[in-house]
Amino acid sequence: MPKYTPVDDKLHDYLLAHRTPDDPVLEELRAETQRLLGTASGMQISAEEGTFLGLLVAAIGARRVVEVGTFTGYSALCMARALPPGGKLVCCDVSEEYTAIARRYWEKAGVADRIDLRLGPALDTLRALPAEPLDFAFIDADKENYQAYYEELVRRLRPGGLVAIDNVLWSGQVIRDVDRTPNTVAIRALNDHVAADRRVQSVMLGLSDGVTLVRKL
Repeated sequence: MPKYTPVDDKLHDYLLAHRTPDDPVLEELRAETQRLLGTASGMQISAEEGTFLGLLVAAIGARRVVEVGTFTGYSALCMARALPPGGKLVCCDVSEEYTAIARRYWEKAGVADRIDLRLGPALDTLRALPAEPLDFAFIDADKENYQAYYEELVRRLRPGGLVAIDNVLWSGQVIRDVDRTPNTVAIRALNDHVAADRRVQSVMLGLSDGVTLVRKL
């Protein structure tokens, strides 16, 4: 048997059909993002990744969660729904346009009171966070700052807390040494940094465009 199974379009459809399906609010948000934003909608995480994030937040009983890069709010909605009563999600983004869509759907889903959206440079937001330890964080923003976001979050993470990092395979470009574009170089450096970080246990998963899951020791 092979050590891994290549996922073509048909197998991906099968994969999607065998998870807990999105409800109408998530489906509507995904459809509106694609309709309004066209090719930019590619920044939205996959449906199965949203399910995965919600499962992780619920599984560890996370109460304090941070997201770096919110876009139109799909991932935030998945995580906010998984929070227990009193849980809070801080969302960092710079776009009024994209997050205006997010706000509408958070209201529609009844989770707006759990989400604290902070517009501005994410590093400034992270550095201004209170001292209370974080339970979970998700990084899916500008790639050149990935390592800086990672460092700010890991130092705030409680022992046993998790960080999920998106796009770590970057469409396979991370293994193509001839690609020296800034985003690829930044992701490659972040991947090497996490793999060598003895403060954490980590695994890189072939989910969507690659997700690294980090647990603080």
